[in-house]
Amino acid sequence: MDLDYLGYLIILLAKVVEVSLATIRTVFISKGEKIYASLIGFVEVLIWLKVVSVVIIGISEDPYKMVVYAIGFAIGNYFGLILETKLPIGLITIQVIVEETVGPELAEHLRKQKVAVTILKGEGRDTSKNILILHLKRKMKDKVIHDIREKVEKALITVSDVRLVHGGYGLLRK
Repeated sequence: MDLDYLGYLIILLAKVVEVSLATIRTVFISKGEKIYASLIGFVEVLIWLKVVSVVIIGISEDPYKMVVYAIGFAIGNYFGLILETKLPIGLITIQVIVEETVGPELAEHLRKQKVAVTILKGEGRDTSKNILILHLKRKMKDKVIHDIREKVEKALITVSDVRLVHGGYGLLRK
C-alpha cells in the first residue's frame, strides 16, 4: 500500500473513532455520567490533537487530507449514532396505550417481570383506553417491548429517554 494511502486511512479511521467517542460522550453528559464523560473527553481530545496536527501539516500540498478528515467526521457521526442506540445507559419511559379491557392484565404481567407500571384512564376516538407508563432501565427496553407486543397485538408503544430526578420503583442506584 502506498504511504500516502496509508496516511489517509489512518486519518480516516482516527477521525471516525474520535467523532464516535464525541457522540458517546454527549450521551454520557445527558445522562449525568460525569466521570465517564470526562474520561472519554480526555481520549477524544488526544486523538483530535494528533489528527489535526497531521492534517494541518502540508495541507496546501496535499488537500486530500482535508477531504479524508471531513469524510471521517461524517462516518464518525453515523457510527456514533448507531453506537448510541446500542448502549444500555440510563433510564427510559415507555408509554403504552391499549384497550381498557386489556390494560390491567398487561400491567399485572409487567409487574410480575419487576417493571414499574402506572395505569391512567384515557379516551380514544371510539373507546376507553388505558395508558400504561413504565419507567425502567434502558437495557430492559427490548425485552419489555417484546413482552408487550406478545401480549397485546394492537398496543401503541412510545419510548422516551428520561433522567431520574427522585424516587422510582427499582430505579434507584444501590
